[in-house]
Amino acid sequence: MKYYKIILEYEGTNYDGWQRQNNTDNTIQQVVEDKLSTINKSFVLAVSAGRTDAGVHAKKQIVNFELDVDVPPKRMPYALNSLLPKDIMCKDAKIVSPEFHARYDAKGKLYRYRLSNLKIPSVFTRNYVYNIREKLNFAKIIKTAPLLIGTHDFASFQNSGSDTDNTVRTIKRFDIKKVDNEYHFFIEGDGFLYKMVRIIMGTLIEIGLGKLKLKDLENIIKARDRRKAGFTASAKGLTLMDVYY
Repeated sequence: MKYYKIILEYEGTNYDGWQRQNNTDNTIQQVVEDKLSTINKSFVLAVSAGRTDAGVHAKKQIVNFELDVDVPPKRMPYALNSLLPKDIMCKDAKIVSPEFHARYDAKGKLYRYRLSNLKIPSVFTRNYVYNIREKLNFAKIIKTAPLLIGTHDFASFQNSGSDTDNTVRTIKRFDIKKVDNEYHFFIEGDGFLYKMVRIIMGTLIEIGLGKLKLKDLENIIKARDRRKAGFTASAKGLTLMDVYY
């Protein structure tokens, strides 16, 4: 028995998220498990660091699994990529201990959200950048975002369907960079609730639109009520960039 950790990169546009589901066979987990099972000649369970939503991308998703067959780590990316579709790719593989768990051993994650504010957005970024046509006040957004840094109860930023009761998380940094016609939001934390980053972005967008005020953010956090926060921003702007162990 061999235990592997791999780095996966994928474009989530055509998939119903990472996690295998009963009502669809179009998930990244199912595709990956099916291809690993072909290599192993028996079922393989693939465990990821994060259950990305439908349409969310990953630059560095960590996945662990065990195989009955012995595939050298250097050969694993080539063996797996020969079977995977072109929008999912194994970038690296290593042998790990049987105790390693991609999700529970993770100490933190880094997400990036890409946002633009163009009247006519580019066709080439339609799957990766969320565009708002209404005028956004980015100065307000940039002023508000750092208020989320630190340890808070983020219950107001958790969508229904979560499998956790502990809603306290720590955001370690929240950087915003202007890249050509886009703003890139980098959010690093010790963990994230279900759709937390997208709800944070929806709330910041509503502040930029003037639908919420900067001073409302503190009350939203204190309320621990999803109805008080902003909308859930589009999945396509979100990418899992890194996982820390």
